[in-house]
Amino acid sequence: MNIAFVLLTHNPSEPAGIERSVASLADGLRELGHHAVIVAAGPATGADDPHLLRLGSLTLPRPIVYDEALNLLADPEPVCREVRRLLREHDVDLVCWVDAVVGLGYLAPAPPGVRTALMVHFLRTDARMMESLAHRPDTVLTVSDFLTDEARRAGLDTEGWLSLPNALPRQGTAPPEGERERLRRGGPVRTLARADPQKGISELLRAFPRGFGRPVDIVLASAGFEFRTGMQDRVIAECRALAASLPDVSILPALPWQEVQPFLAGAAVAVLPSVLPETFGNVAAEALSVGTPVVGYGLGHLPTLTGTAGRMLDLVDGPERLWRATAGLLDDPDAYHAAARQAPLQVAEHTPARIAEAFLRATGL
Repeated sequence: MNIAFVLLTHNPSEPAGIERSVASLADGLRELGHHAVIVAAGPATGADDPHLLRLGSLTLPRPIVYDEALNLLADPEPVCREVRRLLREHDVDLVCWVDAVVGLGYLAPAPPGVRTALMVHFLRTDARMMESLAHRPDTVLTVSDFLTDEARRAGLDTEGWLSLPNALPRQGTAPPEGERERLRRGGPVRTLARADPQKGISELLRAFPRGFGRPVDIVLASAGFEFRTGMQDRVIAECRALAASLPDVSILPALPWQEVQPFLAGAAVAVLPSVLPETFGNVAAEALSVGTPVVGYGLGHLPTLTGTAGRMLDLVDGPERLWRATAGLLDDPDAYHAAARQAPLQVAEHTPARIAEAFLRATGL
């Protein structure tokens, strides 16, 4: 089968969960012998591969304010024509609009006879979402039952919607038990986040406990989009200023996708301080895949994803409690190693090939 994903903001190693999950799903489809491409806006990068099709009719600034993508499509017909042409040239059987706006779901420029799917990675109830659904895609896919339930509670007709978890970039390799014990005793606490206030990194740093006694590594990265002009620069500057006065706390630059799981494998615990519900939880899944327990707020899909492989807290407990829960887990060898053993089992089905198989079943291919 020939399958295309449309995501205007896609770039290789983009520090954003949607881009990362779509690339992993496409890899899984190719592993199964299918032809999968991603259609994105320009400009091209040196890391582009032949599976990434750049539109000549649209170039995005970096970063772009998310909803301003619509302003660049005041006349959408040139982009629609080019998308249709690319889909015909690649003899596409199924096109997946990865989002209502930056996935062009609201325009749905599919040639006649091509099956369509709409992906929903976060809740939208705006006009663009309604327009996307009005095109009657053959399949609507959310990333979790939590998100489907959230859409239903918001008044959307979710009958027939299906949940498809995000795929991991690759199957993780957990450290051996002796190394895991060494990490428990003195390894770093780590996390990764897009530079967004809702990820809760600045609150976590403000609550950093004196005498914590081990390194804390935080990868904080700017994506190709943001929700307010200058938002990412402000978040990074604030977090760097906070970390500068804290012992053994480092703010690190973005990592290539393939380095994320090894980075998390070298952590004693992954802390996820997001203050809004995660509709899936890519960082948590990647940590679990390499046997690293997760501590975070029990919001959205995160409790289901983590299970007993960590500690989930109420948001009202605040970041001070996150630090205490992390220290408590590290100080309890039996509980810690039980969580570490359970962690890979939580995401064992999330390999690219397994998720690709589920995608093909869901879309009727």
